[in-house]
Amino acid sequence: MTTTTVPRTQDLSEGALGMALLDIERHDLSTARRHLAQATGRGVSTGSNASLFHGAPALEFVLARAHGAGDAVRAAVDRVVEARLAAAHRRQATGSLPHLAEWDLIRGLTGLAALLLSRRPITPRLPDVFACLVTLAHPARQGGRMLPGWWSPVGPDGMEMAGGHGNNGMAHGIAGPLAVLSLALREGISVPGQEEAVGTFSTWLGQHDSHYWSTAAHLDTDQPPAPEPVRQSWCYGQPGIARAQQLAALAIGDSARRQAAEEIVAAILTDPLQLARITDSTLCHGWAGLLMLTRAVAADSPEPARFTPIIQDLHGRLAANWQHLSKPGFMEGRAGAQLALHGTDTTGWTRALLLT
Repeated sequence: MTTTTVPRTQDLSEGALGMALLDIERHDLSTARRHLAQATGRGVSTGSNASLFHGAPALEFVLARAHGAGDAVRAAVDRVVEARLAAAHRRQATGSLPHLAEWDLIRGLTGLAALLLSRRPITPRLPDVFACLVTLAHPARQGGRMLPGWWSPVGPDGMEMAGGHGNNGMAHGIAGPLAVLSLALREGISVPGQEEAVGTFSTWLGQHDSHYWSTAAHLDTDQPPAPEPVRQSWCYGQPGIARAQQLAALAIGDSARRQAAEEIVAAILTDPLQLARITDSTLCHGWAGLLMLTRAVAADSPEPARFTPIIQDLHGRLAANWQHLSKPGFMEGRAGAQLALHGTDTTGWTRALLLT
């Protein structure tokens, strides 16, 4: 039997939309138009799978990099936001725990917040999205115990997991809400409880950042969980979390927390054992993402020069390996790697990674 896979053209991660980001950053608008036509040829989703990385919100993000997002696209995204907020409010009313897709960067409200934060003028719905993210900082009682409000009843893969988990990464974990709420504070945009939520998320990550996610067993011990020998990256691991922590520190004026976050990035990216675990060149979990992350950390540091040798090393590793990537797209392919090599962000494309 032969099966046909429909190309994920309207994905920001893998499809033609992501490739259009590179075209726009390069000012190659004719190629961008071809990629946009490919992405939208079969329609654009406004359904439950629509997010910053898929469908109408992804299309708005890309078009906005070229100042081309019109009223019809924004109205479609507004409908997506309304539906996602309504679903979150229904879940909250039941007292049940959220799934990651409700609120994370890739699929949920954090990604939509990142998109809406880029709009000018600010949309009236942005405070509602922030308010929903702030509620994640409120503890939840489940099964006779108190859990973080962002605790998921299932595992990172969506499958049954005894005791659930608390995801810590930038792509799917609480570092994402921390980053977007901190970016908003830096722009003077806040809702009640936002600074307190930033403090809650930041304190948690200060204790749990050495793990991709926290388990029920981690909650049952008084000792910090021992670090795991894992690959460090933008999507999961301490570098992405450290950038979120730096943004939080800058937002609330905590110089000690900022310095600690910068020390983590510098220490990891000069450690041969840590670097040896990185095996590809992608934005998501490879050299490209670490390069853009380090540039952002350096730009916000009072000592940017200390990161110059690290940036040069990462650039060299990326330049030597990016052409081996088999995918053409943004997050796991050659387009994202070339954006990092290009080294510019004139369009604001790094907002999709919550780096800026």
